[in-house]
Amino acid sequence: MEIETPPSEKPYDKAQGERRGIIIVNTGDGKGKSTAAFGLALRAFGRGKQVKIFQFMKVPTARFGEHRMFEQLGLPIEGLGDGFSWKSQDLEHSAQLARDGWQKAKAAIMSGEFFMVTLDEITYPLIYGWMPLDDVLETLRNRPKEVHVVLTGRRCPPEIIELADTVTEMTLVKHAFRAGIPAQRGIED
Repeated sequence: MEIETPPSEKPYDKAQGERRGIIIVNTGDGKGKSTAAFGLALRAFGRGKQVKIFQFMKVPTARFGEHRMFEQLGLPIEGLGDGFSWKSQDLEHSAQLARDGWQKAKAAIMSGEFFMVTLDEITYPLIYGWMPLDDVLETLRNRPKEVHVVLTGRRCPPEIIELADTVTEMTLVKHAFRAGIPAQRGIED
């Protein structure tokens, strides 16, 4: 490790633009995409802002750690899918759930009722061709000015990355699962 001298001057100038809703993308093969999005949702909710989380691949009855905590806090989270594709019994049904879920998410975004709308794991139904990318792009472009939208998932379409204001790519460096350590509740759920 190399020791650095802490900066003595602010390393950036204050932004001069107007405040507006931004589009944030968390993508890549590393862990932490949803976790980072949930952290943003908690930050906004903690400031008294209206937040809604849609999970495109989780079932409506999912009871992972985030669901239990958000329920206690009163932060709305909604599963829209039937699990990942390898768990699905009917991929056309999965695709229809994604399309129906998109209509709910789109309505929430366009309503202007929410400060932030999180579209967790939305990239999967997009890259599987289950949902129309053009409609997602149009919604993001035409959303009310003050609405923030956070999108997560691997292999985010380049058109969304181009439109986004902030994009973070999570890079896999090392993963416990590859070393034979199984997923653990409270860490991977």
